[in-house]
Amino acid sequence: MSLASHARKFSAPPTDAQGRIPLVGLNPEELVEALAVHDLPKFRAKQVWHWIYHRGVRDFASMGNLPKDLRALLTEKYSIERPKLVTEQRSSDGTIKWLLAMSDGQQVEAVFIPEAKRGTLCVSSQVGCTLTCKFCHTGTQPLVRNLGAHEILQQVMHARDVLGEWPTKENAGEGRDLTNIVMMGMGEPLYNYNNVAKALKICMDEDGLNISKRRITLSTSGVVPQIMQCGEELGVNLAISLHAPTDELRSSIMPINNKYPLHELLDACRNYPGLSDMRRITFEYVMLKDVNDKDEDARNLVKLLRDLPCKINLIPFNAWPGSGFECSEEGRIASFARILEHAGYDAPVRRPRGRDILAACGQLKSASTRLRKPAESENPDAIS
Repeated sequence: MSLASHARKFSAPPTDAQGRIPLVGLNPEELVEALAVHDLPKFRAKQVWHWIYHRGVRDFASMGNLPKDLRALLTEKYSIERPKLVTEQRSSDGTIKWLLAMSDGQQVEAVFIPEAKRGTLCVSSQVGCTLTCKFCHTGTQPLVRNLGAHEILQQVMHARDVLGEWPTKENAGEGRDLTNIVMMGMGEPLYNYNNVAKALKICMDEDGLNISKRRITLSTSGVVPQIMQCGEELGVNLAISLHAPTDELRSSIMPINNKYPLHELLDACRNYPGLSDMRRITFEYVMLKDVNDKDEDARNLVKLLRDLPCKINLIPFNAWPGSGFECSEEGRIASFARILEHAGYDAPVRRPRGRDILAACGQLKSASTRLRKPAESENPDAIS
């Protein structure tokens, strides 16, 4: 299945449950066109854009400088609402996980991770996932559909709602708690590239959510054809879910490696636009006991990444029910890290966050169900 066919087959609903068109996620030109259907002038689109992205309003009735009859028309024909909050869980370490229901009832999870000098929001791009990585909880949930650009943005906007970060007279001049975005939630972002790119462009727009591309990281399991496109069009930071130093080992835990083996993936990384010693690629490496954590694996990783500006995040495996894997012991992780550091690589060990609410890396999973009939024989993993 081509990426274009995949996008069509797993597309997000074009309207909400009431048949209204979502305005969140439209770029400025599209917003003008959408409102022009009802003969509304361009300046109205600019006003609506300001209310959505600067003021964070959740209903048209709050748009005070629009005529009452216009607000009624917008309410009838369009939507700017947030997803429905199903559950909110707060970890003992301050991490917050939200389970959000979209307009068709499908659910995704988003996670906010507060730190001393920044706050990072982990955003989902799909309902479920098609990759079936053996160690990832999300991979046990079949892909249901892609998220639309509006549904990706709504996760960011929901977080701002909860954190109270829309500008008001009371908080004028205050810094933001939410400073960084990582596309590391449910799904493979590059299999939903068009919607992800559209959402991130609005995030980065100075007149949009105004989050610098330097503070946005997109993580991929290695969808090689879209890596260059991502660098050229978005210029965001790139993270690669690597997790193994050889094709044989990587293919055994990450089936995508059978399609895009390591030499193709690393070639794409070496040619990523803007790559330099000042702007390195991050390689994510989950530490699995007796699977990929031997000293030999570390030495092979050094050889694999030679002369590539990068850092390597070592991630203690976050257990989930039925995973079949265990986390490497602390001493083994430390030994692995020393080999990488001796070779000149930054190899920090990521401190797990939100483990007690299953919000840590690889633990996200919602209760959404596949829309298609189980008897269908077409394989959604066969993307070319």
